[in-house]
Amino acid sequence: MTEVVDQEVATFPVPRTCPFEPPPEYKKLREEAPISRVNLPGGGQTWVITRHEDVRAALTDPRFSSNRKAPNFPMLAKDGRRVFDDFSPSLIGMDAPEHGPARRAVVGEFTVRRMEALRPRIQEIVDERIDAILAGPQPADLVEMLSLPVPSLVICEQLGVPYSDHDFFQHHTSRMLSRTAESDERRKAFLSLREYLDKLVSQKEADPSDDLLGRQVLKQREDGNEDHNALVAMAFLLLLAGHETTANMISLSVVALLENPEQLEAIKDDHAKTLSAVEELLRYFTIADTATVRVAKEDVEIGGVTIKAGEGVLGLGYSANRDPEAFDRPDELDIERGARHHVAFGFGAHQCLGQNLARMELQIVFDTLFRRIPTLKIAAPIDDLPFKNDAAVFGLHSLPVTW
Repeated sequence: MTEVVDQEVATFPVPRTCPFEPPPEYKKLREEAPISRVNLPGGGQTWVITRHEDVRAALTDPRFSSNRKAPNFPMLAKDGRRVFDDFSPSLIGMDAPEHGPARRAVVGEFTVRRMEALRPRIQEIVDERIDAILAGPQPADLVEMLSLPVPSLVICEQLGVPYSDHDFFQHHTSRMLSRTAESDERRKAFLSLREYLDKLVSQKEADPSDDLLGRQVLKQREDGNEDHNALVAMAFLLLLAGHETTANMISLSVVALLENPEQLEAIKDDHAKTLSAVEELLRYFTIADTATVRVAKEDVEIGGVTIKAGEGVLGLGYSANRDPEAFDRPDELDIERGARHHVAFGFGAHQCLGQNLARMELQIVFDTLFRRIPTLKIAAPIDDLPFKNDAAVFGLHSLPVTW
């Protein structure tokens, strides 16, 4: 297989130029050189993997490491400086054997059964936010009024984080996830968040409450392995992932469904189709496209290409989820596709811990929003909407709507 570094498409990550389509470079690479070496924004190179089969193979191969402190781990920020190296790794930065016990310690908080127990409270939150939209002026910003508050409130209540502080962590997470922000700015945002969570965990250790962090404190004590920094790292990951990703999926999905009224009508007529719609929208947008980054611990052959020990790998989730070998008519939105083999939540041992929660939040939002505001429409041309083309998690900064 040919090794390619096309200077026109060589530097990754590639911004999205259309909110409903992957960058055209993805298709070019997938068809002409599905495993290729490309340039990183801060210098150096990494392999990109573009086919669905190969991405899944890489994500389940223990010879690839998630250790972000490895010397050649691909850095996707524009200046390539390491922002978070001085601190304990979170789950996404761990390998076996540390990863398994750390994940098992918290995975029970995200089972389908526990998520179902949260359903009434999530429904209550969604209804409260829609009440506020209907009582307010038009146009309303759906991001501010619904997309961000719903997952933020849910994850704050789960972790025991005061929701009154949500503006603080929303501001700082947006700076952290910006690919155009300077390293010093991103590091400052990270340190502010970490200091906040450090104090919060200390409070939970002094007086464990009946929430996820409080239960983890008690579990550590029972097991005799108290680790303050590990709890801070876990809280950081869950807070960041628990609101930013779902918030962006809510906004983008509303746009996609309003732009495809026949599919929207299908879920209005039959709520049993909503969960299938959620899976399709996750595949269709793949908002955390470049989250599946690894470095080879030893030589590995993937798709006929040998990736040598110490070389970085970027599995392009968005390309994998639009691979015609894995999905029929991949560029079409089809809410009845029923294809749950997408990699929008990653794959393998590091697959998204909170995926059951995300699915349920999206299901409740769609069923409730379009039932209660059936005449909802976007109050601006699609081309004028402020999409997050500069962020590690794709989404919308705001979404004006009327009804």
